[in-house]
Amino acid sequence: MKLFCTLSLIITVFIGYTQDVPSKEWQIKTAVLAAPAEFQKEAKVYGYDSEGKFTTLREGTNAYICLADDPMKEGFSAAAYHKNLDPFMVRGRELKAAGKKFKEIFDIREEEVKAGTLKMPDKATLCVFTGTINPESKEIEDTYVRYVFYIPFATAATTGLPTTPTPPGHAWLMDPGTHRAHIMITPPKKKE
Repeated sequence: MKLFCTLSLIITVFIGYTQDVPSKEWQIKTAVLAAPAEFQKEAKVYGYDSEGKFTTLREGTNAYICLADDPMKEGFSAAAYHKNLDPFMVRGRELKAAGKKFKEIFDIREEEVKAGTLKMPDKATLCVFTGTINPESKEIEDTYVRYVFYIPFATAATTGLPTTPTPPGHAWLMDPGTHRAHIMITPPKKKE
């Protein structure tokens, strides 16, 4: 009976998951919104197949890679980053798939970047496009873009930036002095 209940739960979760994965076309259409307009048409796009497995949805021919919204997470969040950041991102996904938590992933990548076994570009851009999905139209609403500029091992002294969050629209340096040092800029939310 216990085995039957466990199998029933797994099947129910699996069926529920596959029904919640948006179409490939919708994932591509919404994922590229994270990239600057001039890079959207030719960007590579990662997303999810009908079974919820992370996969390449479209090959690209320019410098940008886009990530579709994860259908199993609340809200909407797509991202786009320069292709030079892909080894760093791929390694993070590998470690997460292996069951590692945020701090472990951070520490492992820090060691690997310092050892030279994980290539981290000296600068790279990441854009995160966030919003809510209108349940009827499937359009993304209440959107904003957060900009992240990776500058490994940058500090307040080398950039002149504060290391604590600032009001929206102002830049600050997160994770200073580490492989993951990056300038954060979150624009102010739109006024109603």
